Amino acid sequence: MADGTQGPTTKAQVLLRRLPSVQSLLEHPSAAHALHSLGHETLTGALRHELAQLRTAILAGRAGHLPDATWIVTAAAAACRQPAALRRVINATGIVVHTNLGRAPLAEVAAAAAAEAARAACNLEFDLQTGRRFPRGAGAEALLCRLTGAEAALAVNNNAAAMLLALAALAGPGAEVVVSRGELVEIGGGFRIPDIITQGGARLVEVGTTNRTRLADYEAAITPQTRLLLKVHQSNFRMVGFTAEASLAELAGLARARGLQLLDDLGSGTLAHLPGHLAQLEPTVRESLDAGTDVVAFSGDKLLGGPQCGLLAGRAELMDRLRRHPLMRALRLDKMTVAALEATLRLHADPPRAAAEIPVLRMLGQSAAELAARADRLCALLDTVCTAESVASTGHAGGGALPGQDVASRAVRLAAPGCSPDTLAHALRTQTPAVVGRINDGHMLLDMLTVTDAELPEMAAAVSAALAGLADAAPRQHPA
Repeated sequence: MADGTQGPTTKAQVLLRRLPSVQSLLEHPSAAHALHSLGHETLTGALRHELAQLRTAILAGRAGHLPDATWIVTAAAAACRQPAALRRVINATGIVVHTNLGRAPLAEVAAAAAAEAARAACNLEFDLQTGRRFPRGAGAEALLCRLTGAEAALAVNNNAAAMLLALAALAGPGAEVVVSRGELVEIGGGFRIPDIITQGGARLVEVGTTNRTRLADYEAAITPQTRLLLKVHQSNFRMVGFTAEASLAELAGLARARGLQLLDDLGSGTLAHLPGHLAQLEPTVRESLDAGTDVVAFSGDKLLGGPQCGLLAGRAELMDRLRRHPLMRALRLDKMTVAALEATLRLHADPPRAAAEIPVLRMLGQSAAELAARADRLCALLDTVCTAESVASTGHAGGGALPGQDVASRAVRLAAPGCSPDTLAHALRTQTPAVVGRINDGHMLLDMLTVTDAELPEMAAAVSAALAGLADAAPRQHPA
C-alpha cells in the first residue's frame, strides 16, 4: 500500500512464514515432558494438527498474532490428554436398561469372555475337533435352542436387524405382511416398524383399529400375495381400556390354515419369567414358540442381560433361509459379542446363578430392605459433605420392557446450600467416573435400584468433588 502499511494478505503471508516446523517444536525444551509421556509419534501427529488449525485461522483472518512455541506444544499435548469420548458412568437414574447409558451391563463372566476373545486369537469359525471351518456363533445358537425349545436359532447385531433379515428372507419384494394398526410402534431412535417392513422389501397391510384388532381382521386381509402374519410387542407403551387383540395361538392357527408364517417381534424378550411381582408381565420366548409362532425375534441386551445383539429362534427350515440370505453377512456378530452372548446364555442355563450374576436380573430382583440399606450407607458416606436423605423412589425396567410398570426403589436425595439441582447434576456428570442421577420435583436424586454397593464410595467421592469444585468456582465475597 502507498503508506507502507501491510494489507491482510501480506500480514497472513508473514504469519504463515513464521509458523515453526514440526521438527523445531519437537526439539523445543517445552516438548521434553510431552515426548516422554506421549511418545514421538503421538506428539508429532498432534503438533501437525495444531499447526494446521493455526494455518487455517491465519488464512481466514482470525489470527491477529502467532503464539509462541511453548503455547503450541502445550496445546498439542493437552489435546492428546483429553478424556475418551466413551467413558464409564455410574447409572443412578433408576432405569435398569437405560439406552443412553449402554443398556444392559454385562455379567462379570460375560465381560471376561469378551475381553479374552478380544485380546487373542480364538476359534470363532474354526472347529478344534475336526480342524475345519465352523459356523460363527454356533455355541450360542445351540444354547438358545436349549433354553427356548426352538429347532434352530440365529444371532445378528440387534433386534431391528433381526426383523429386517426375517422380513427380507421370509416375505421378500412385493410380498404382503399383515400387522395390526395397534402394533405399528416406534422402537426408539426414530425407527418404526412400518419402515423396517418397507426396507425388507415387503408391503405393509394394516388391519383392525388402533385399539381393537380381531382374528377376523387378519383373515379378511389375506391375499395370494400374503406371506407373513406379524405380531409386534408394544414395548414402549401399554394400551388399556376398550381394547382387543388376537392371541398368538389364534394367529398361529390362521397362519397354518392358510399356508403362511407367523413372525413374533418380542422386543426386549425374556428367556424366563422375571423375579417377584414382575413375573407375568413379559411373555417369554418359549411361550411364543409353544403358542405356534414360526420365528421369534428379540434383543440380547435388554431383559436377557447380554451384549447388543438381535436373536431369532424358530423352525429349522425358516432359520436356514435366514442364514443363507445375503443380508446375513452384513448383520453378523463380531467375536467379542459372540463370546459375551454365549457366556450370558450359559448363566441363563442355571437360573439361580443367572438371578445372582446377571446385573439386569439382579437389579430387578432386589428387596426393599436391600435398597433401603444401600441408601442408608450412601447417606452415611455423605454425612459431612451435604444434606443426604433416603426417600422412597420409583424405578423402571427401561429398554422398552414393562411399559407403564413402576419398580419400587429407594433414592438418596441431595441438597447443598446455594446449589441448584441442575447445577449439581451437571457437576456430577463431569466427574470421573461420571454419575448420572435424575431430577424429580426439584430435587437431585441418586436411585439405588441401578447402582451397586461397590459403587457407593465412588459416588460419595464424586459428590464431594463436585461440591468442592462448585465452591471453588463460586464468586468470592469481599468486604466493602
